[in-house]
Amino acid sequence: MRWLDRFQPYGRTTFVFFLGIDGGGTKTSCLIGDESAVLGAGSAGPSNVVRVGEAIAGESLDAAIRQACAVAKISPAEINRTCIGASGAGRPEITTVISSVISKLVGGTVDIVGDTVIALQAAFGSGPGVIVIAGTGSIAYGRNIKGQTARAGGWGHAISDEGSGHWIGRAAVSATVHAYDEQQQPALLNRIMQFWKLDTFGELVVRANASPPSDFAALVPVVLAAADSGDLLAREVLNQAGSRLAALCKAVIRRLFPDAGAVPVAMSGGVFRNSPLVCQVFYNNVRSEYPDAVVNLSVIDPVRGALDLARKGAAH
Repeated sequence: MRWLDRFQPYGRTTFVFFLGIDGGGTKTSCLIGDESAVLGAGSAGPSNVVRVGEAIAGESLDAAIRQACAVAKISPAEINRTCIGASGAGRPEITTVISSVISKLVGGTVDIVGDTVIALQAAFGSGPGVIVIAGTGSIAYGRNIKGQTARAGGWGHAISDEGSGHWIGRAAVSATVHAYDEQQQPALLNRIMQFWKLDTFGELVVRANASPPSDFAALVPVVLAAADSGDLLAREVLNQAGSRLAALCKAVIRRLFPDAGAVPVAMSGGVFRNSPLVCQVFYNNVRSEYPDAVVNLSVIDPVRGALDLARKGAAH
């Protein structure tokens, strides 16, 4: 392994290590590499500062970084440049917190960019395309051949984030409530109540309307399992999620690619990764309006884009 070179008396004397981080609302992923190879990977819980706060975000980042460093057999202080992609990175109050947390964990320079930026890099490098992210939240982000960028969605779970994990969980609860009003007892309702450890419908209403809001994204595995078993209500929720995500994608295409053609499109995030149904509905919906769009059905891992950008930053 290349890291062993450090212990050779006549080997390399200068070692440059890069760290890429995808700080999500459900999961934190990181990769450590040198100029050309990935040396270690790590993952931990959520590190979205807005959703979980500075303390939990710091714990997740620390755990993921130390895990990756253990695999790469280096210390965090040996990292020369870090790039972290995070939701809300355009807001100074967010970047200040993230910078404070990261600077306590690693050495070298730290670049903080939007989660859309690292996803776009992972999908298309410096080229044009539209990436649609569906994790705890959702957003579509694109860049055309002129370097112009545009986004759709991603305005927060209370008013946006269509097709996201939060949206799916909330939509599933809402669908079961409407079914209950029609004097139905859908299987999905029972699954949700079991997951939340509730005994009565009244308790479900209180839980769903709690302040702060319930973690609706945690219900996604429940909805996926129900859909896999043939539950029509769950499948309809996932169908709607795919359609909503496609609508975000098409909004960006219309703004950046007026002549359309073979627009590159990619998907990223846990919703796409865990639901073939959402992927298929998304694909069909985008292609129905843009038949020449080149939709990559392989779900993109944004953390690779973060590592690429850490390397590129050091080259400038």
